[in-house]
Amino acid sequence: MSTNDREQWGSRLGFIMAAAGSAVGLGNIWRFPYVTGMNGGGAFVLIYLLIVFTIGASVMLAEMAIGRGAGLNAVGSFKKLRGGAWPLVGWMGVIAGFIILSFYGVVAGWTIAYMIKSFTGLMEVAAQGKAGDAFGAFVSNPTQVILYQAIFMLGTIWIVFRGIGEGIEKYCKVMMPALFLLLLVLIVRAVTLDGAMKGLEFYLKPDFSKVTGKTILDALGQGFFSLSLGMGCMITYGSYLSKDEALPSAAFTVTFLDTMVAFLAGFAIFPAVFAFNMEPAAGPGLTFITLPSVFSKMPMGAFFSFVFFLLLFFAAITSSVSLLEVCVAYFKDELGWDRAKASWILGLLIFLLGIPSALSLGGHFPKVLGKDFLDLMDYLSSNVLLPLGGIFISIFAGWIWLDGARAEATSNGRVQFAFETAWVWICRVVAPLAVAIIFIKGVKG
Repeated sequence: MSTNDREQWGSRLGFIMAAAGSAVGLGNIWRFPYVTGMNGGGAFVLIYLLIVFTIGASVMLAEMAIGRGAGLNAVGSFKKLRGGAWPLVGWMGVIAGFIILSFYGVVAGWTIAYMIKSFTGLMEVAAQGKAGDAFGAFVSNPTQVILYQAIFMLGTIWIVFRGIGEGIEKYCKVMMPALFLLLLVLIVRAVTLDGAMKGLEFYLKPDFSKVTGKTILDALGQGFFSLSLGMGCMITYGSYLSKDEALPSAAFTVTFLDTMVAFLAGFAIFPAVFAFNMEPAAGPGLTFITLPSVFSKMPMGAFFSFVFFLLLFFAAITSSVSLLEVCVAYFKDELGWDRAKASWILGLLIFLLGIPSALSLGGHFPKVLGKDFLDLMDYLSSNVLLPLGGIFISIFAGWIWLDGARAEATSNGRVQFAFETAWVWICRVVAPLAVAIIFIKGVKG
């Protein structure tokens, strides 16, 4: 396919909503609050914001520039712009997207199950202090877990199959504003609870005595992964952008919206957790065990529980479509597959790869290299492929393809970019070093 007849976003808003949807995922609403809780609250939030708007936004702009500069998928972009071994960087992104979506679809399926469970007994069980038992019983039931994984993957495949304009853009333009609206409903409920102020103080008042090297590394890792960087999503989405779009403002807007969702999620969660004397550092169980217990103690708890898991579902599916699109774009551009064939075949293969992850949580699938299958897939993608992708993308934009990157970032000199020099040096030195530290820590961990 030539870049001339390539699909394009119908509007700037459509691109921003889709790119923000790609960045906003379970990492913002599920992972950010518990990582913040485990790192002492306010000080972590400040460090996270600083990292996101320097390193995160810079790598995002680099990805968008590469994608628009080539007008191709992640592999094709590196092949067209430089060749040599560089397409391997794109390959890592395609493989990472494939692997991440396989287990992401499993966890995202839980959000659908919990929307239904909110009205079918979950609140009663949680009120008895048995939310943990209920969650354990659910993830140990292979039929249920795989069924909800299948429903989620079907939704993802359908949206990608519909294309850029009629699929990804159309649905993200509805789901992203809905996500913000649902989040605001939850925040109003949370901050008006008795005892909510303790949660707000924990969240907003920095206590720098709690800051350690681990706090900074966790903020770096969370910022990088929450923006969907290093896997080719923004290269792929950037490739559908017109040459008239000002890339720096687009990268900043997407970074801002992504961070806003994570930040607002804290306002929905911490006041509620503190109001009912729950543990803010509850780890991954915060979402599926602690929060149902919180909702069960609220008036109209079932409704607010449903709203929360619907919000999580919207966050998950706007990310999952971008992960599938990375893979689909490769097969369309490089192998000449049509969108329907690529969407359904790849979606089915990703679903099948996700089944061992679905089974592993209940002990129905053997451990691999000492890890549950889901944890192994997460480790491979999050600790190995994404950081390596981020390092090489930064180096490519900052050193190898610098003139082209600058031309894209400034639209060939038509766009004023006040932070151009800072951006170049972040791509050249700061981002590769920072992400290399995440990589070394992650591989050791």
